[in-house]
Amino acid sequence: MAEAERIIDTPDIPDAEGADGAAAQQPAEGTAAPAEASDGEGAAADGTGGGKGKRKILVLFVVSVVAYLLDLISKMIVVAKLEHQAPIEIFGDWLKFDAIRNAGAAFGFGEAFTIIFTFIAAAVIVVIARLARKLYSLPWAIALGLLLGGALGNLTDRIFRAPGVFEGAVVDFIAPAHFAVFNLADSAIVCGGILIVILSFKGLDPDGTVHKD
Repeated sequence: MAEAERIIDTPDIPDAEGADGAAAQQPAEGTAAPAEASDGEGAAADGTGGGKGKRKILVLFVVSVVAYLLDLISKMIVVAKLEHQAPIEIFGDWLKFDAIRNAGAAFGFGEAFTIIFTFIAAAVIVVIARLARKLYSLPWAIALGLLLGGALGNLTDRIFRAPGVFEGAVVDFIAPAHFAVFNLADSAIVCGGILIVILSFKGLDPDGTVHKD
């Protein structure tokens, strides 16, 4: 009788253990996995996101330095070799190098507002520096780098060239036919501005997010 009871009761013991074991293990697995995933995602967001942001700032810095140095060196050569000299023809009458001093904005506009343009350039530099902290987009880094390098190039002329501090005339030398004379800083500013317009139309923000209007 005892043996019969043992045989009848035996199948119930593994089932009960299995049910208890499954009930005990399943919540543990279910709760552990989301916790690990959330920790992993948080680490990725903290580590990878921060690293990407630093790389974009580095790109902005490199682009701005290259644009600034190219503008500065070209102006030094122009002042030393071309100023007070006859224009140099590059492509006949279509493109010449003709050194002039420009007291206005890019492409010779607004010569009566030299000091205003100086402070505008300084304000642009400050805005870009503040925006760089939230920069996670490579195209935006390049665009802002071009703007920053160009603004620094012309601001250097405003501060250090004659006739005086904040009133200095910018050195321009690229003279296409039927167009205003400009320099490499102006080119960098225009290219950066065009790129920003394109990125804005595409809905790409400096922080890397894309919005749809």
